[in-house]
Amino acid sequence: MSESAAAPAESAAGSSLTGVAVSPGRASGPVVRVAEPLGEPASTPAPDDPAAEAARIEPAAQAVAARLEAQAEAATGEAATILVTTAAMAADPALAAQAQQLVTARNLPAARAVYQAAEGFADALAAAGGYMAERVRDVRDVRDRLVAELLGVAPPGVPELTSPSVLVARDLAPADTAGLDPAKVLALVTEEGGPTSHTAILARALGIPAVVAVRGLLASDAKALSVDGDTGVIEAVDPSAPIVTAAASGPAEWNGVGELSDGHRVKVYGNVGSPADAQAAADAGAEGVGLFRTEFCYLDAPAEPSVEEQRKAYAAVLSPFRGKPVIVRTLDAGADKPLAFLSPDDEPNPALGVRGVRIAFDRPEVLDRQLEAIAGAAEDSGAEVSVMAPMVGTVEEAAWFAERVRAAGIARAGVMIEIPAAAVLAREILGVVDFVSVGTNDLAQYTFAADRQLGAVAKLNDPWQPGLLRLLKLIGDAAEATGKPAGVCGEAAADPRLALVLAGLGLTSLSMNAPAIRAVGASLATVSREKAREIAAAALATADPAAARKAVADAVS
Repeated sequence: MSESAAAPAESAAGSSLTGVAVSPGRASGPVVRVAEPLGEPASTPAPDDPAAEAARIEPAAQAVAARLEAQAEAATGEAATILVTTAAMAADPALAAQAQQLVTARNLPAARAVYQAAEGFADALAAAGGYMAERVRDVRDVRDRLVAELLGVAPPGVPELTSPSVLVARDLAPADTAGLDPAKVLALVTEEGGPTSHTAILARALGIPAVVAVRGLLASDAKALSVDGDTGVIEAVDPSAPIVTAAASGPAEWNGVGELSDGHRVKVYGNVGSPADAQAAADAGAEGVGLFRTEFCYLDAPAEPSVEEQRKAYAAVLSPFRGKPVIVRTLDAGADKPLAFLSPDDEPNPALGVRGVRIAFDRPEVLDRQLEAIAGAAEDSGAEVSVMAPMVGTVEEAAWFAERVRAAGIARAGVMIEIPAAAVLAREILGVVDFVSVGTNDLAQYTFAADRQLGAVAKLNDPWQPGLLRLLKLIGDAAEATGKPAGVCGEAAADPRLALVLAGLGLTSLSMNAPAIRAVGASLATVSREKAREIAAAALATADPAAARKAVADAVS
């Protein structure tokens, strides 16, 4: 492998690079590189007829959307959902309208106008942080497809594979990952991305070994690679060597009940943010919903949606889970979110500003109207609804929120633990609420002061970090001491082997995106509670993620 700026990530032998292991298994074979995204289109020459130039945009968007929809029809599960979502982005009239305005007002070529309009949307999502920032890659994928259509060139993405290959890329767009053929793709390796990216989620669902955030990857001229999706190690190999595959082994069947082999319950839930997500989770066998993100109801709204509008939207998500538990997270918004009706003030560091439950302290009427809508949607759908608040940091905040939830007629109130202080105070917080749920994605980024969207620090956000696991143990201990539930709803829950650690730490439910549900449920059923505690202790005794993974692998085997 070539030496590069990623030297600190190299092994002692200098022949390997390391990244974040996100999908287990091992493979080696010839490298196929994914083309870099299209660059910025030129701002000149100005169109002779701006109106005619602007009119080219909508048909291009419809053509791109139609191709993505055709891909979705041939896909299943989460892959189909992602392709449908990407198609909807391509056909979004707001994007087309903004681009058309740039053509007519600034006399820009259509391709340049689309590029600038999409970047505006992407910037707003990036500023939002958290889950919304993870959609930036989707918007830029749509941008590049539209620009290619307008320029009459081939769109960026995965080339047609004629033989089994290791795909190497700066990053992979969700639509590209969703369309991969596991029979042709031996492994995925990207220089950017992180453990919560769509590449990671879909690679696990497809059973393709994958490693992300491999700094220096693209500087390598290796013609063949060995990829270890368990350790994150990437090594150059002889291109003439035989292709090797060693897919992750594990139980293939799950009876639909989240429990350990001795009957100890660890419930398996789904994470959802739309009606399509909810149906996918239900189809995958989720026992309920551990995280219902309500932001979808607000993001495109110029004004706060009415109680009735919210009630109808929430009921559509809740309806597949009639008679089952659903935990609804109240609006995770604030000065860092692109919600016009909140009239946010500028903040120097929005990720540490007025977001989540903090905005409700100044605007309690927004929270109260949402709680009214959630209560109504619960009645309409028949789901067993609980409500939790994001970004709670103190016992006082937790008690304030629980009081408002109960006043709205909702029986169960909980909070998210995403701030290290809340993890430390978990026992006291559980004294004033009915349950807690750990957002491991945010808890990791605040614990390690590492932006979860930044590939350069992705290794710090690895959910196998022992520092993060020790915080989770505090929360599991608090749950056992108080007899109240404590779940995990970050992507840490989607790793079948890490799920055993979480169960051993005392967490009582795991919630994840639909593709991981069956694998996690099946994995839990392979160990007893005593064995899970032994596995967790092995991980806690280590000092880095690689050692934690190895210790758990040894304990399991």
